[in-house]
Amino acid sequence: MSRIPLVIIFTFLTFNVTLGVGAENNPPPKPNVETTRRLFLVFGDSLVDNGNNNFLATSARADSPPYGIDYPGHRPTGRFSNGLNLPDAIGELIGAGPVLPFLDPALSGQNLLNGANFASAGIGILNDTGIQFVNIIRMPYQLNDFETYKLRLADLVGTEKAKKLINDALVLITCGGNDFVNNYFLIPNSIRSIQYKIPDYVPYIISEYEKLLMRLYNIGARKVLVSGTGPLGCVPASLAQHSRQGECAADLQEAANLFNPQLIKMVSSLNKKIGANVFITVETNLVNLNFISNPKAFGFKTSQEACCGQGPYNGLGLCTPFSSICTNRDEYVFWDAYHPSQRANRLIAREIFNGTKYMHPMNLSTLMVMDSKVV
Repeated sequence: MSRIPLVIIFTFLTFNVTLGVGAENNPPPKPNVETTRRLFLVFGDSLVDNGNNNFLATSARADSPPYGIDYPGHRPTGRFSNGLNLPDAIGELIGAGPVLPFLDPALSGQNLLNGANFASAGIGILNDTGIQFVNIIRMPYQLNDFETYKLRLADLVGTEKAKKLINDALVLITCGGNDFVNNYFLIPNSIRSIQYKIPDYVPYIISEYEKLLMRLYNIGARKVLVSGTGPLGCVPASLAQHSRQGECAADLQEAANLFNPQLIKMVSSLNKKIGANVFITVETNLVNLNFISNPKAFGFKTSQEACCGQGPYNGLGLCTPFSSICTNRDEYVFWDAYHPSQRANRLIAREIFNGTKYMHPMNLSTLMVMDSKVV
């Protein structure tokens, strides 16, 4: 697969949380985990990409202002956020060191011991998702990069130590939303929509997701956080394109309502097959709907309008220096047409870490203290 550099931005979706107003302003709880170094490995799409696409000739990029306006240094980094993205927010809670994109030349030597981010904006579970973005790192290639990373780690610390570090690592994977937004529903009468009705398409992509999770497991992942999609029909982009009075798009919501329960069921079955709770899921569609239905309860001004964008709900086109940009990003659930604000990401991370209602079969803090016995 060729990898070459270029420019621009676009892509993906959201998920959110059940915490009260102001909770994210308190100091992060000290994680009840070992003080020894733990790798943090990230796979997926634009919700979790922290700069891999900066190194690619693709339009799925977030490396120009005003992205990163609230990130340390106040500059764009490739994160589809005004500041921290979800892996950053989780990293705060688990005490993870800085995790570099896999394509960053600085990911070598001691930096390998923090982990790596393999994610690439625009990708989906299926290889034909995001074809309009051309040069992105699809999931099989992300997993190939994981294999390469494991070899580099073994060269640094030895094969057995590398195996132990991989087994003990926290792994985050998030994909699936683009398989609807940037595939099935991308254009009227898309190839996938002709091929499948939504109730048949969802089990198909769930079965493909299971193959990806099994490959992660076979490489050595033993603590894997699997996120579902957010309420796809309720993001500002969907409202701008389909809503007349702020109602969510019914067909996209049907997709999310079918996908997330089936993902949880598949992961539960996979854990039983393996004989251990290797994978935990976040019921992100329902979590997200808490923000959507009552944003003021969480200290947000709006869950419909994006902070940065143009058109209805700021949901059309790209987030650029010429966009309409809100002055207080903390009041917005969405930073751009698809992606959460930094504050929303921090709330999401706290739910993942401490919550119980939407985490299956346990929350992240419980997973982190479990022994990583190779099974």
